[in-house]
Amino acid sequence: MTSIASSDAGNLTVEPLSERNVSRIPLILPHERVFPIQIGSELFKLSGASLSSDAPSYFSQYFVCQLESAKERNDESNSAIRTLYIDRDPAIFRDISLHLQGYHVQPRDGEHFVRLFSDAQFYSCWSPPSCSPDSELTFRETVPKLISQLYEESIFISIGHREFQIPREIFNDPGNSPNYFSLGFAAFFSRPDDLFPGLDREGLIRPPSILPPSVPKRSADTFAELLHFLRGYPIRIRDEAHRQDLLSDARYFHFKGLEQRLIPHSLSYNQATRRDEIVLRLENIQKSGVSVFISNTDPLTGFVQYARPYVDEKPAELVLEIGGETTKLHFSGSNARAEFFRDTKARVAKLFELVSSKLNFHQAIKTELLTNNGQLTNLGNALLKEDLVRIVLEPESAIILDGKDYLEDFISAAASDSSANEYPRKRKRADGDSGDEEWVVTTGQWRLRIQNAPNGRGVECILVAAKLDAMRSQLSRNMSRSFLGS
Repeated sequence: MTSIASSDAGNLTVEPLSERNVSRIPLILPHERVFPIQIGSELFKLSGASLSSDAPSYFSQYFVCQLESAKERNDESNSAIRTLYIDRDPAIFRDISLHLQGYHVQPRDGEHFVRLFSDAQFYSCWSPPSCSPDSELTFRETVPKLISQLYEESIFISIGHREFQIPREIFNDPGNSPNYFSLGFAAFFSRPDDLFPGLDREGLIRPPSILPPSVPKRSADTFAELLHFLRGYPIRIRDEAHRQDLLSDARYFHFKGLEQRLIPHSLSYNQATRRDEIVLRLENIQKSGVSVFISNTDPLTGFVQYARPYVDEKPAELVLEIGGETTKLHFSGSNARAEFFRDTKARVAKLFELVSSKLNFHQAIKTELLTNNGQLTNLGNALLKEDLVRIVLEPESAIILDGKDYLEDFISAAASDSSANEYPRKRKRADGDSGDEEWVVTTGQWRLRIQNAPNGRGVECILVAAKLDAMRSQLSRNMSRSFLGS
C-alpha cells in the first residue's frame, strides 16, 4: 500500500505506507477495531483508525465512553459496544464516512454544502448522552478536519436561480472586500466560535435547518460577468444600459474596486500640458480620490487632480463632466459665471468645500505662506459663498452653441482682472448689446484651476471650459428634441 505526500518543491510523491504514516492517526480508539453506526435506515461500520483520524467528535467520544464502560465491567467482547443510532441523512453521512476513510470530499452544490456543513458540525459539537458532563465537547475546544476544510471551501450560492461556486480568494483584493459574501455568507460559514449566530444551542438534539444561500432577485448573467471581471479579464461594455446593469449589481454586492473600473471615465495624456488627465462625471466623484496639485514656482496656483479609489496608483488632472442641463452660464460684461441646479448644485458645493479643505491643509502644512498680519492665508474660504462660480472660456475651449461650432463671435483678449498668463475668450458685442446673455449647458467638461483671486483676496477655484455643448434659447432646446420612439 502507498500514501501520497507533497514534497518541498510542490510535486506529489508516492510514499510507501509504513508504521510512521499510520502513527499519524491519533490513538483515540483501537485502530483495528470496527465500530457500528446506524444513520437513519443505513448501517455503517467504521474502523477505529477512521474514527480517530478526525477526532474528537461525536463518534469518538461515544465509543470511548462505551469502551470505558465495558472495561469497568471487564467485558471485552464486541457485544459490549452498542450501535450508535443517529436520525440523520445516510446519504450525507456516506460522504462524511469517505472523509473519515481518507478521501477528499468536495461539495457538489449549495444544498450539498449546507447539509454537509450542518451534519459535520453536528457530529463534532454535540456530545452523546452516554458521555459525562466533564467530557462534554464544544466547538470552541476543537475544530475537526472536515469542518476546517469546509471553512476553506468555495462559496456556494444561487444568484437568480443559477448555482455559482466562487473561490474565496477571488475576493482577496482590498478594493472588493469586505463585500456581500464576506459580510453575509461568512456570518454562518466562517465563524468556528459561533456557528449559528444568535442561536441558543442548550438542549438542542439536532442542528437547525439551513437553506442554501441565494439571491433570487439579481441577474445570474450579470453576476457571471462580474465574476469574469473579478478574475482579471478586461471589461467590455456593450452599451449604457449594460453598464448600468453591471454598476447596479457591483454596488449591490459591494464590489467597490470593480465599481470604480465600471464607471464611465476616460484616461489620456495631454501633450500640451504634459499631464495625465481623467474625465469623470460629477456624480461619480469620491471624496477619497480628490487631491490638489500646487505649483512649486507659485504656491498659489495649481489644479485639482483625481485618482479612482482602489484602482489608480497615481492621480491625474481632473476634467469634470456635468450634464443633464443643470448648468447655466451668465455673461455680464467681461464676467462669466456658472449657476447650478438640482442635485448638481449640492454636489458642486461639496466638491468645492473639499477642495477648500485640501487647499487649507496644503497651505498650513506645506507652504506656510503668511499674510501681512502674520496669520495663515485662509485658502478656499469663500470658494462657494455665492450661488455662482467663476468660469473661464479659453481660446482652446471647444464650444458647440445651438448645434453649431461657436467660434466667430469670440475674440481672444486678456481679461482685465486676470493674471498675465491667461487669455480668456470674450464675446464680441454688437451695437447696442448690453453684453448680458445666458447659456444653458447641456453637457460640459471643466478643469478646476487654483489661482490668485482678483484684488489680492487670496486664492480661488475656477472652472475652465474644456468642451461645452450649450444653447441660448428655448427654440434651440425644442429643435434638439426627438419624438418618442424615433
